[in-house]
Amino acid sequence: MSKDQKLILYLLACVQFTNIMDFMIMMPMGPILMKAFDITAREYSFLVSAYSLSAGICGFISAFFVDKFDRKNVLIVAYIGLLLGTFACSIAPTYTMLMLARIVAGVFGGVLGSQVIAIVGDTISYEHRAEGMSIVMAAFSTASVLGVPLGMYLASTISWHIPFMFVVVVGFVNLLLIYRYLPSLRGHINQSFIKPSPFAVLTNIWKDPNQLRALGLSVIIMFGHFCTIPSLSPYLTLNVGMSVDNVSLIYFVGGAITIFSARIVGKIADQKGKYFIFAICGTLFLIPVFLMTHLQSGSSLSLILFVTSLFFLFANGRTITMQAIVSGVVNNEQRGGFTSINSSMIQLGSGAASFIGGLIVEKAPDGTLLHYEWVGYMSIFFMIAGVVLGKFIRPAEFKF
Repeated sequence: MSKDQKLILYLLACVQFTNIMDFMIMMPMGPILMKAFDITAREYSFLVSAYSLSAGICGFISAFFVDKFDRKNVLIVAYIGLLLGTFACSIAPTYTMLMLARIVAGVFGGVLGSQVIAIVGDTISYEHRAEGMSIVMAAFSTASVLGVPLGMYLASTISWHIPFMFVVVVGFVNLLLIYRYLPSLRGHINQSFIKPSPFAVLTNIWKDPNQLRALGLSVIIMFGHFCTIPSLSPYLTLNVGMSVDNVSLIYFVGGAITIFSARIVGKIADQKGKYFIFAICGTLFLIPVFLMTHLQSGSSLSLILFVTSLFFLFANGRTITMQAIVSGVVNNEQRGGFTSINSSMIQLGSGAASFIGGLIVEKAPDGTLLHYEWVGYMSIFFMIAGVVLGKFIRPAEFKF
């Protein structure tokens, strides 16, 4: 990759750092927010799913027009909206107001995430795309290692409002960097190409089984992943006995591992085959899912961190390769609309998983959570289905 391509990827990684931290910080703050607003684990899961569902709906709508504009401009507008929604989260006085603020953040976060993936697809060739995705996905690792632990420290020592303010401040700096250094991205707007109607985006997808399989893969994988996430922190603190102060260690250790593994996975996937690495990571992911949802009371901190770190490691490798596979099923002219639809499917899948997972998990009279292992079994089922489906997806130039 050229220096200009790497600059674009690093700028996108900075954007994704705040976008991911804005979403991820909700996970470990579950016990804190449940106490602050006197809500149940089920109500908390609704708070998490609100962001994903609104992101999914707005991402779907944006698919009908994003390909008409410079991707840089769309990225900036979506980023401003996300930061405004996050600022509203930082000053929310009630559970209802926080819910509304999360919805606003999700509206713009969904568009932002899809544009990041579209830009990677437009600027990085398919042969190097897994490596490119790994650089952008490093934002997840950085958010886990730096963002979430810092956010939890600020939330526990000062107030739960402060982590959201931190995201806004960092995001404002990123916004200036994007405006200054990200080049105009209009290559996908082919002037000699007659633009179809907005609904042609859906028509093209519906007529192409390969694109349908790619969207199905995104939904299945994200559903299987996020059905376990919202109740993880409450389960570890209420059932396993983990200290709230140690919850951030899960993200720190897991994120630190993926910082080193992400680039390695990306390069190997480009060399050995994206599906091959996807299948390996997806299969190995089943092990920590089962162990994590069956941890018993009194489990040592080292055991908890070992299991959750495996969860992070294989989830990260699976996601990098999945994004590379899915982004390759369309050409540049269609990529913005397709990735918006794909992003919306991912968000709707994760939102539905959080919502359904919240319905399954119940609180026992003694305060512990019941049926968390059920969502573990559900996650395993969907992951197996995803690995099988991924076998039948091909790049645009090699479709069935």
